Amino acid sequence: MDSGLGSRPRQACGRRFSIVKQVHVRGILCRGLRLKLVAGLGVALATPAFAVAAATTTTLAAQSAAAGSCATANLTLTLTTLSVAVTSAAGVPAGTVAIMDGSSTVPLASAVLDSTGQASLVFYLPDGPHSLSAVYSANATFAGSTSSPASVTISSQCDSAYAVTVSNLTPATTPANTLTPGQTGTAQVTVVPSEEFVASLGGGPAFVVLSCSGLPDEASCTFTPENVEILPGQDAGVSSTMAILTSAASTTSISPVSRPGRNSSPIAWAFLLPGVVGLGGMAWGMRRREWLRRLSLVALVAVVTALGATGCNPRYNYEHHGPVPNPATPAGTYTITVTGQSTNGVTALTNSTSFSLTVK
Repeated sequence: MDSGLGSRPRQACGRRFSIVKQVHVRGILCRGLRLKLVAGLGVALATPAFAVAAATTTTLAAQSAAAGSCATANLTLTLTTLSVAVTSAAGVPAGTVAIMDGSSTVPLASAVLDSTGQASLVFYLPDGPHSLSAVYSANATFAGSTSSPASVTISSQCDSAYAVTVSNLTPATTPANTLTPGQTGTAQVTVVPSEEFVASLGGGPAFVVLSCSGLPDEASCTFTPENVEILPGQDAGVSSTMAILTSAASTTSISPVSRPGRNSSPIAWAFLLPGVVGLGGMAWGMRRREWLRRLSLVALVAVVTALGATGCNPRYNYEHHGPVPNPATPAGTYTITVTGQSTNGVTALTNSTSFSLTVK
């Protein structure tokens, strides 16, 4: 009996211990799961989302045209303009594009895209076929892309070191490049180096000084900058802004009533004339006193000299005659020559271009 009664409490106690043990194990498992969930959530929050760069499309259009003649017979100056556009469904791409020629790994030039995702470059390519392409560099927002090649063939190319071109003046007029006296017109002057010239630079840049000639009277030109810099390995054209200033006729004048000192001149003469006559009389009347006569002559000469100096004085001339009105830039048609000049250390290198300017 005792054994039977004693075993029941022990069995009941064993069952209770088993239940407590299971609850404890389950609690440990639950706490472990909660810790894993919290840790996983923290890792998810701490890990930034992977950003995928938006796809882009780069297009290239090339156009070659004669830009002038050469000093060498049977040769023509041909420049090639490249228009690059980079587009994306995610917005307007920003960054740089590089221009490649054929299989070369060295770019001809690079340019920064404008606010519309476009860029324009001008090249002075040597004779022969060229396969040009534009490569857009990837960034954190947009993926890189390469345009389809554009084929260009150059023949009878000039052998100048660089070419100088000038755009039409702005504001635009009909006919083009027409100004009225007092008006200022601006144009873009572009210096485009040849590949041979760029290759000859070595490790240093070259500077081309711009100037103009053939301007009419009362007109001038300025360049900003006046010295354009061509960097090693940069075959694209470099631009400067040219301003042509004309002059309008001046209407400045001084009326006789308002001229300073004009009304006071009769009073001055009222004192000067009697004094001069008196000195002359003393000089010729004092014959017995030789020293007084000489002193009077010296005084007379001093007064006459002072009067002559006053009449020749620029201030006197301005106050009594007034400034001469400035004439206007004469009307007519003029041939303006824009010249670029540099040196390779041995000889001077020049190139120029001309355009017609009309002043109405």
